[in-house]
Amino acid sequence: MLGLSPAPVETVGGSFACANCGERVPAEVDGTQHRNHCPKCLWSVHLDHRPGDRAACCGGPMEPVAVWVRKGDEWAIIHRCRECGEFSSNRIAGDDNEMLLLSLAARPLARPPFPIERV
Repeated sequence: MLGLSPAPVETVGGSFACANCGERVPAEVDGTQHRNHCPKCLWSVHLDHRPGDRAACCGGPMEPVAVWVRKGDEWAIIHRCRECGEFSSNRIAGDDNEMLLLSLAARPLARPPFPIERV
């Protein structure tokens, strides 16, 4: 399980090891220009202020907390940094775990902020 201090992002030939689950992640894949998350667990590391700029100095683990639909019906993952609390959004990639994406989308329905009996 993820600790408070993630392993440094290790790059090898354009790929990196996920700091959360250890999966080897290819840097280039259909559906995204700036890969910033693991396709297996969807976790990320706080590296960017804007996609691809690698300007953030936090380096904290970023938990996938939600998905949203951008213009053109394009899905994106919302991550929250466990260190500084900053949120970021990045489009999904062609090899992302579809079941995890759907579970993020269903989370508000599965855990409503009020007792369901009131509905």
